[in-house]
Amino acid sequence: QVQLVESGGGLVQAGGSLRLSCAASGRIFSIATMGWYRQSAGKPRELVAAITSGGSTNYVDSVKGRFTISRDNSKNTVSLQMNSLKPEDTAVYYCNADQVVLTNLPGKYIYWGQGTQVTVSS
Repeated sequence: QVQLVESGGGLVQAGGSLRLSCAASGRIFSIATMGWYRQSAGKPRELVAAITSGGSTNYVDSVKGRFTISRDNSKNTVSLQMNSLKPEDTAVYYCNADQVVLTNLPGKYIYWGQGTQVTVSS
């Protein structure tokens, strides 16, 4: 019903920047919250940043002041600008769409992207 397509991962040196983008497509009526999670080897997936349709944001403490999440509700896209990257930011980053209302089915759904690798070298 819904696909999330991510782009923008890659390899960067410590102190550098990357921008992740995610586009949601399909039978979407609305998306309450969009966000980015990450998972590194041997660790559970964690929320990095999230943004509601009204623009309220939430960040994990470790990225505050370095990462900025933004969203275009009209295009169902979400981006994550990552500055001052650190080796500990290395992970697979996943786009998330939560409380998605579809045009053709009742209920609310959650969707995930396929993940994009971010590697920060020291």
